[in-house]
Amino acid sequence: MIAKNKWAIGVVLVAFLVLAMNSPLQGVDTREINRVRNKSMLDDEDRQIIDRFVAEAVDELVKTIDFTSVSKLRRDILASRGSQVQYAEQFSVSAHKHISEGLKAADELTPEEHRFKVVVNLLILVDGLEDLRLVDLAIERLNDKSPAVRYWAVHVLTNTGIKERLNSTDAADLRLARKIAEELKKLVEKSEPEVMELMAKFAAEIKIAEGKELLLAIADVRISRYADWTVRYPLLDAIILELLCEKMTSAGAEPGVARRFGQLCSYVMQKYIRDISGEGFLSDGQKEQLASVLFEVEQSCIRQLFDLPQSTIKRAVGQGDSRALLHEHNRLFGEEGRAGALALKFNFDYGQKADGSRRTASLTLPTRPEAKASE
Repeated sequence: MIAKNKWAIGVVLVAFLVLAMNSPLQGVDTREINRVRNKSMLDDEDRQIIDRFVAEAVDELVKTIDFTSVSKLRRDILASRGSQVQYAEQFSVSAHKHISEGLKAADELTPEEHRFKVVVNLLILVDGLEDLRLVDLAIERLNDKSPAVRYWAVHVLTNTGIKERLNSTDAADLRLARKIAEELKKLVEKSEPEVMELMAKFAAEIKIAEGKELLLAIADVRISRYADWTVRYPLLDAIILELLCEKMTSAGAEPGVARRFGQLCSYVMQKYIRDISGEGFLSDGQKEQLASVLFEVEQSCIRQLFDLPQSTIKRAVGQGDSRALLHEHNRLFGEEGRAGALALKFNFDYGQKADGSRRTASLTLPTRPEAKASE
């Protein structure tokens, strides 16, 4: 799969800076909690010690003014988790209670920058805890006014530890997985690319029907943004196309998955062809991104889907040969009156025409609005 992208977006940079803060400040006293964590059986006093530790740590995080201390606070809390059943249960209950209270207290903070930093750091803490009991705290933040808060809320819901737990056969976990997928689907239309990446990977890896629906919804939004020339960060589409490709080659793949793959890939190719055919509307950086998507999809998807070695796209792009690239596009995705190789192999079409007949070829990329920049 394409190397992990480093999105050049302020929201992620700011969130990363908050995450990366490090300091030698003292944090909270861990002596009592360490003693309790090593016990084989807990009593009421032990549970109170756990609750008091979590309460004090979260309270200190909420009340801090010097944010160079927060990374140590988070480390202290995460290091105090334990595997003993009674301990883990009480730690989880206390974490939910006090982080929930901390988030409510943070909402009363001013100025907005202070509120934002506290909320983000609490969500980063929740992310590190990877506790299903806490996911409702992230769901409540999915529509926060801060893009960075929304990013970390989605990160909590889609991190590896949470995905692994949601893929169990437990009925309650499956219900929670469905709820998360449904909540994320509501965000797709207004999400930034780096958030879409998190959601797309979650959608592909979660073993419920709602996961596939979420992935298709993400693909639909990207397709629509190519169609109206508002798409940004096409490198995201390499990831989405590879995830769709994996679904296409799995047992029981549905035509809707292949249709999205074909239409999205077609639009990427058409946009590149338009540019090198003389329109020249892409910057060098934008052109490189589209070319990277095409190279990756040919290498990781087209070869796999047809089980044949292929470098036609790479060669055409390298030579700036728009005719060869268009010929390959039409071979794969069809043209008027002729189905492409992809539709023939996976037995799908591209929807219904106005006259009721079925489309054998992918939709043509609409004319570029003169006054609208695409990237």
